Amino acid sequence: MNNYKIEEMYETLGINKKVFAYGKEIESGLKDRFEKIDETVEFNQLKVIRALQQNRVCAEHFTSSTGYGYNDAGRETLEAVYASVFHTEAALVRPQITCGTHALAVALSGNLRPGDELISISGKPYDTLEEVIGIRPSNGSLAEYGVSYKQVDLLEDGSFDYEKIRETLSPKTKMIEIQRSKGYQTRPTLSVTAIGEAIAFVKSINPDIICMVDNCYGEFVECIEPSDVGADMVVGSLIKNPGGGLAPIGGYIAGTEKCIENASYRLTSPGLGREVGATLGIMQSFYQGLFLAPTVVGGALKGAVFAANIYEKLGFKVVPNGQESRHDIIQAVEFGFPEGVIAFCEGIQAAAPVDSYVTPEPWAMPGYDSDVIMAAGAFIQGSSIELSADGPIKPPYAVYFQGGLTWQHAKLGILKSLQRLIEKDLVQLP
Repeated sequence: MNNYKIEEMYETLGINKKVFAYGKEIESGLKDRFEKIDETVEFNQLKVIRALQQNRVCAEHFTSSTGYGYNDAGRETLEAVYASVFHTEAALVRPQITCGTHALAVALSGNLRPGDELISISGKPYDTLEEVIGIRPSNGSLAEYGVSYKQVDLLEDGSFDYEKIRETLSPKTKMIEIQRSKGYQTRPTLSVTAIGEAIAFVKSINPDIICMVDNCYGEFVECIEPSDVGADMVVGSLIKNPGGGLAPIGGYIAGTEKCIENASYRLTSPGLGREVGATLGIMQSFYQGLFLAPTVVGGALKGAVFAANIYEKLGFKVVPNGQESRHDIIQAVEFGFPEGVIAFCEGIQAAAPVDSYVTPEPWAMPGYDSDVIMAAGAFIQGSSIELSADGPIKPPYAVYFQGGLTWQHAKLGILKSLQRLIEKDLVQLP
């Protein structure tokens, strides 16, 4: 009777019996994978609780500051909590950081000076970072301030090209950047272990080189973070994994005391640094979001694994594939034709709790070199820990699915995407 009611409820949301049965079949084969995800969730949940307790978090830390924000105990304690979670000397966690790209820009510009060299050793960085660096000309880029840039692409199998890294490092090299997640590429996401090996290799050549990791979409996916394996800075957005779906804005940088101090002077002002920055009544959301983050990430991971197995069985290339280990929450599905990307995003939007009635369309989004379609009926605008999907309308016509504050919502989104593809005669079930 209970299964019948669930199937009936899915029907009211536009999922027909055949799609429901197909999803149920796929899900039944994922019990072992889901149990392993739950084990990681439990470990990370305990890690976060320990950090909150170690730093003696109390209700007074949720109060608000205004103006300059001097002596904001809640802000300072939250940054200590993040440093404990990431096992770093210090952290910068602020609502004044507007997004992940902004957090990365602050970390880069705060620690690089004219004449320094930045090298990405994981290939082309995410699209919006190209203008920060100056790969694509932009006002205020690092290139305009005399910071040079080089790039070492990953090998065909997605591993680091150590020989090329050695050749590319120079006496001018001040920082290397590693992007953990794939961005708009169909390459493998980098594991924390692989990142640690690359950092150790760079440090063996020059221990003074700053190693920064773009950690977006990767937090709490594994039991360790890049800061546990030698990264001098890890950087991310609070409207992705660590905000747990509650943080309404913000970003973090966790790392060495020197790197964080330098970044703080870029975020606020030379001479002021971490001393200023009002919290404006959102500290409870920051704390509670971090508390919930491991569980929320677990649900998103289950959705990604489910999506990989759904679409792989239908013959599409998926990255990672249905059996590979997971190192971020993003699931890429390569359709090979633009209609597939658009239909997939329409299905995700139709499954949203907010703006489910609207139809996403590709558009010329700032910071990208092609039209991009984005489906995100979210409680917080642009929150990609919530159910969302997006992709550039260009070859290989891949869509990137992520998020879902609960596994059940992620599941609905995937089934809805499949339903839309079937309705448009783009996919047929076996």
